[in-house]
Amino acid sequence: MTDVLLPARPAAPPLRQVGLRLALALLVLAVTTLIVWLDRAGYHDNADDSVSFLDAAYYATVTLSTTGYGDITPVSDGARLTNILVITPLRVVFLIILVGTTLEVLTERTRQQWRLNRWRSTVREHTVVVGYGTKGRSAVDTLVGQGVPKESIVVVDPQRKVIDQATRDGLVGVLGDATRTDTLMRAELPNAARVVVAPERDDTAVLVTLTARQLNKSATVVAAVREDENAPLLRQSGADVVVTSSSSAGRLLGMSMLSPHAGAVMEDLLTYGTGLDVVERPVTRDEAGRSPRECEDLVVAVVRGHRVLKYTEPEAAVLQLTDRVITIQRAVPRSG
Repeated sequence: MTDVLLPARPAAPPLRQVGLRLALALLVLAVTTLIVWLDRAGYHDNADDSVSFLDAAYYATVTLSTTGYGDITPVSDGARLTNILVITPLRVVFLIILVGTTLEVLTERTRQQWRLNRWRSTVREHTVVVGYGTKGRSAVDTLVGQGVPKESIVVVDPQRKVIDQATRDGLVGVLGDATRTDTLMRAELPNAARVVVAPERDDTAVLVTLTARQLNKSATVVAAVREDENAPLLRQSGADVVVTSSSSAGRLLGMSMLSPHAGAVMEDLLTYGTGLDVVERPVTRDEAGRSPRECEDLVVAVVRGHRVLKYTEPEAAVLQLTDRVITIQRAVPRSG
């Protein structure tokens, strides 16, 4: 069974909640014992006709727990009035404290189910991230940095502690095997606009991509693999973009060895939110009909339909209003 976990909300630690309830219950018991002890002359004990402090504690315990053996009873008018006006309300408070944990669990489950049903009915055009390791977290950070709301990002991972971390980060988490159709269905993948496939193993990435593409023909699927030789298989499985982590890191290392400054610039471009960023944006009305070189920011490519044109190609010499441009811009500092 796959769990769907919505973003975690701040709450007191469970042990602290239990400790607080226990302290309140003991306080009510102590107050009741003191009341009975101070008015012990108004009570009758069938065993020895006298009420000791232990008898008062015993009476308070069996009364608050509604056991009521009847061996100690209030006989004076004052003791009976005290039972009506004071001890009975304390009994109600005591019972509320005892069943409070159960009621809270039921209430929380009902609230979570309501939030889950509401999420399922409203989630559309969201992003599904399979794998929340280093690659998955970096992808999420970049998406959030570019303005994608956290509540529209769903993380799928087979490890419970990873999903718990994702929900603490404000994301929706799905616990389960992403190669299984039912897991991706719980992530509402058929309604997703984007899928990031970043598991630890390349064979898992292939299976996830195949399953995701079967469920959603139109979503943009971006997959990460470790080895170059697996990249064609990912593309055949339905990935729109395949990023090879090992070869990309190797190329960056080689560039940095030959030209440390060029390597530093590339690392800057790959790190979103610092220095320079690579950004895709629509062409503005003022830019339409003009050359990419006339744009305020540096245009490195033009997206026309499903094609990516280098800015030096003749077809990209004049921008169209329906185009999108890939530019290098100064990074916008993230708000705290």
